[in-house]
Amino acid sequence: MKWLELLNVAVATLVAAATVVTLYSLGVRLTAIAADAQQTSPGVKRSFAYLCFGLCGLAVLAGLYLIIPYFSK
Repeated sequence: MKWLELLNVAVATLVAAATVVTLYSLGVRLTAIAADAQQTSPGVKRSFAYLCFGLCGLAVLAGLYLIIPYFSK
């Protein structure tokens, strides 16, 4: 068995999972901050929140592209 390749896949999986979770939680936090009535510019924070959600979605779609064999033909 090729242990280095297994380690490479394990590290890539952990990094990808941490990235998706971090982007999603940052998006949720920025949405909550933007909903605060005392903020001076909630539009900027909400835009960054939507950007985080979009990047999270792109990461999920990239993972699906790598996993589904139909796309790699």
